[in-house]
Amino acid sequence: MKVLKFGGSSVSSSENINKVINIVKESSYNHKIVVVVSALGGITDLLLEAGNLACNSDENYKKSLKIIEGRHLKVVRELIPVNNQSSVLGTIKNMLNKLESTLEGVFLINELSNKTSDKIVSYGELLSSYIISEAMKNSQLDTVLKNSQELIITNENFSNASVKFDKTNVAIETFFKQNNHKIVILPGFVALTEKGEVSTLGRGGSDYTASIISAATNASILEIWTDVSGMYTANPKIVKQAFPIKDISYQEAMELSHFGAKVLYPPTIQPVLEKEIPIVIKNTFDAKASGTLIAKVSSNANPIKGISHIENMTLITLEGSGMIGIPGFSKRLFGALSQEKINVSLITQASSEHSICIAINNSDAKTAKTAIDLEFSYEIEQHKVHPLIVEENNAIIALVGDHMKSHQGISGKMFSTLGKNNVNIRAIAQGASEKNISAVIAHKDIKKALNSLHSEFFEGQTKQLNLFVVGVGNVGGKLLQQIKNQQQYLLDNLKIQVRVIAITNSKKMLFNEEGINLENWKSPLENAENLNMGIFHKKVTSLNFRNSIFVDNTANASISDLYASYLKESVAVVTCNKIACSSSYSNYLSLKKLAREYNAPFLFETNVGAGLPIIDTLKNLIASGDKVTKIQAVLSGSLNFIFNNFNKQSSFYEVVKQAGIEGFTEPDPRIDLSGVDVMRKILILARESGTKLELSDIENDSFLPKSSLEADSVSDFLETLKAEAVHFNKIQEKAATNNCRLKYVAEFDNGKAKVGLKEIPSDHSFYNLDGSDNIVLFFTERYSKQPLIIKGAGAGADVTASGLFADIIRIGNN
Repeated sequence: MKVLKFGGSSVSSSENINKVINIVKESSYNHKIVVVVSALGGITDLLLEAGNLACNSDENYKKSLKIIEGRHLKVVRELIPVNNQSSVLGTIKNMLNKLESTLEGVFLINELSNKTSDKIVSYGELLSSYIISEAMKNSQLDTVLKNSQELIITNENFSNASVKFDKTNVAIETFFKQNNHKIVILPGFVALTEKGEVSTLGRGGSDYTASIISAATNASILEIWTDVSGMYTANPKIVKQAFPIKDISYQEAMELSHFGAKVLYPPTIQPVLEKEIPIVIKNTFDAKASGTLIAKVSSNANPIKGISHIENMTLITLEGSGMIGIPGFSKRLFGALSQEKINVSLITQASSEHSICIAINNSDAKTAKTAIDLEFSYEIEQHKVHPLIVEENNAIIALVGDHMKSHQGISGKMFSTLGKNNVNIRAIAQGASEKNISAVIAHKDIKKALNSLHSEFFEGQTKQLNLFVVGVGNVGGKLLQQIKNQQQYLLDNLKIQVRVIAITNSKKMLFNEEGINLENWKSPLENAENLNMGIFHKKVTSLNFRNSIFVDNTANASISDLYASYLKESVAVVTCNKIACSSSYSNYLSLKKLAREYNAPFLFETNVGAGLPIIDTLKNLIASGDKVTKIQAVLSGSLNFIFNNFNKQSSFYEVVKQAGIEGFTEPDPRIDLSGVDVMRKILILARESGTKLELSDIENDSFLPKSSLEADSVSDFLETLKAEAVHFNKIQEKAATNNCRLKYVAEFDNGKAKVGLKEIPSDHSFYNLDGSDNIVLFFTERYSKQPLIIKGAGAGADVTASGLFADIIRIGNN
């Protein structure tokens, strides 16, 4: 015989009940079947709501009752043929009239005991089981309805009654020996006391009903049908990569169900465990899926079967020197909690006996504090014990697996993974059997912790990067295109999954927690909410994704001012914006320090040389023990483009305009032509080589005339380039006469830096630097005679975007 249990979601509508009937029909071909059903989805909550409203003299309980009635009558009319509806509807209305009478009594006396509450909520299963049995009979299935209240006998602990197995097993065995029908329908959850009063087995008790029946009848298998395809490696609503566990042991299933895996009600396993009856978790809406097999022994070789969690936990710590060596403190602590019927989910105690730490549900925190303070009032008054420490808004996460103890390093791997993702661990608990390793973390870190642990233990080391991209103009647009083109390659070859979660332009910001579609982002961005960088920051931090990266593609000082706030939230920063690293030396050092302190990379390779590996090379030189003695460089692709194209045939004004059109200059070309941009770059290189230097310390020998330097706007500045044509022509003609080329050169030597326009002779390394290329010469103690040279394209949206992308990938490879 097989026992099939269908949950509330499986029987929530006539459409779903028809799916159930088809599953039962197929299963009954070769077996006798017992079908245990829950109330229609949502009905139990409505019944509880109606009871509470009636108890509070709120006549809205009648509205809840009306909804309950409407739901059931609708299902009957859709399932049962018209000519057979009359008697079914009559029975349903009779049951609903009895429910109404009970609620009226509660309303009149303003009292709702657990006993009366059990009577009210029992109607959910009684109604659904009757409707489903009638629907099966109308489908020509050999079906009989049996009220579980006639089979399952309990004590009088109403709302969570304990089963009296001696009498229950006899009743079940007796009934099934006499039963000749192929299919027996039973309401789950409900029972009777020995006095014949209605009792229930607690929320989720329909699973328990099915397990009790399975054990008593020695069923071949217990199938629990729900709306997911088995027990998952983690909560699939939080961890999108979670997948069904093929098979798992009874003990592992109990651990996972205790720690929040809501597919299974924790006590369910006990009756079938003793009889070694296998359980299969199946999906009503995907009946062909294999689901999860729960048996005595699992064939799954992975020592970790799942990662689970409990939300809304409070951490309570009792500590004090007066506890050391004194027996009885633990007994008194747990006695005080037991008196208040407070369940403890986690316990940990220091070996010094100086403190005991427990985790309980948030809803019990206030009661627990009052009870414990009262119990230890004398010790607190005598300063032998400190006042209780209560920390709310925590959660428990747990790794579960039977064979963890035979695999070294699992706990170390767990805690290092959490540490890398800046998830702080407040308490740890692990039994000697090592079936479960639990840790208490902040509630806000649940998503990050579960996803990072799942990635580490189940996803073949795939690392997910979550990008928040500010600025999608020339550089930002190219970056999104490059990411789109390389997403699959990175996943297949480097095990890096890159998701763009948010993008902004100067007016709008767009968020998508599942990742923005990079095939189509322009139109959604145009119709997105208005840009507010304060709200943007709040959204990034509230999402709290692992490996979050803030990508700045702007040249905006106000954006660079936000870096510290992101680093403090363990959000990495990747930027082509030079303002932060060329700001005050103290701010530069502070950002670097925050990156180390919060384990959040701060990468700015594109600050110098766009996509060229200039800063990375410099870092490697310093890290390997070399010392930079001198730097000579042409660092402005913009100025190199301008002076390579400035000749007798083209005016200086025309060349500058063309550079802007082709994207080589900043929107404000004064930044490039004034030399400020080059000053910032050589400043960054000097700082990265270990020198304390401010922007004001750099000598700037500007080639611009006074009128250009004093221009108030971009348009005024461009007009001065026309007016001062003679000045610029003289500079060009002098260089040509000397058989030299003009290059804007940055130099760093003996702790001093300067920038300026120079005439470069034909035998110099800089002479043949074409287009918008950059070149850097590093003179070091190791490269003293022949410098280390880095040369290549140093400007343009494509190469800058590729430099940003390289920094992003660098974080993924770390």
